[in-house]
Amino acid sequence: MNMTLAIIMLVCMWLSVAVAMLWGVLRIARRHAQPVAQTQPRPQPAPARRAPRAAAAH
Repeated sequence: MNMTLAIIMLVCMWLSVAVAMLWGVLRIARRHAQPVAQTQPRPQPAPARRAPRAAAAH
């Protein structure tokens, strides 16, 4: 086998291993990422206040 061919094959194998490791890391990182809220949370409405009661005459 020619020395040039051996070096080219070694570089190609190194690149394929690097791409496979990067793909695996990105896959794990995407799986464990926190979900992003699509919409902003709506503010809670203020509780309704009761109307003052009229004094009862006895």
